[in-house]
Amino acid sequence: EKILRTAAELMASRGHNVPLTDIADAAGVGVGTFYRGFADRAALLGELQRRGYELLLATLARIAADGLTGAEAIESYLLECLNLADQLVAMPLRGAEQLRDDAAIQARRQVLGAITKFLAQGQADGSIRDDVDASDIAVCGTLIASPLPATADWPSAARRHIVTFVRGLRTNGGARRGAKGVS
Repeated sequence: EKILRTAAELMASRGHNVPLTDIADAAGVGVGTFYRGFADRAALLGELQRRGYELLLATLARIAADGLTGAEAIESYLLECLNLADQLVAMPLRGAEQLRDDAAIQARRQVLGAITKFLAQGQADGSIRDDVDASDIAVCGTLIASPLPATADWPSAARRHIVTFVRGLRTNGGARRGAKGVS
C-alpha cells in the first residue's frame, strides 16, 4: 500500500514515467522489494488502476448509503473525484492502458452502473435531463481529476466547473433544493 500510495503521488506530480527507483526510494523500500511486488511499470499501473476502481466504488457506495440521488449524488461523486485526483492517476482516461481482465471490466461496469442508477433516479423525478448518460459523468470525473498545469488553484477552478456541469445536467424544474435562481 505504501508503494502504491507513493507511486500515485509521484505520478500525479511527475507523470507516469517517473523512474521506478524514485518510487522505491520515496516509499522507503529497496528496488528488490519494489520488483518483488511489481514486475514492471505496467504491473504497477495495473495495480494502481485496480485500486482506483476500488476507491471509486467505495465512494459511490458511500454516496448511496448517504441517501443522495440524482444531481446531488452526481455532484458529490465529482467532488470526490477531485479529492481523489492524486490516487486516480492510472485510470484509462488519464492515459493509462485500460485493463482488460474480467475483474477490471466488472469494476468499470459497476462504476458506470452506480452512476446510471443515480442518473435514473434524477431522470425519474424530473431533476436531470434525459439525454445524460453515465459516460458523460465518467468523462467529467476524469477531467476534474486531471489538473491543468497552468492553473494556479486547480481545486477552486475544478469546483466551479463541477457546479457549472451539474447545473447543466438539471432540467429547468430540477433546481438544487434551497438554491435560488439555479436551474
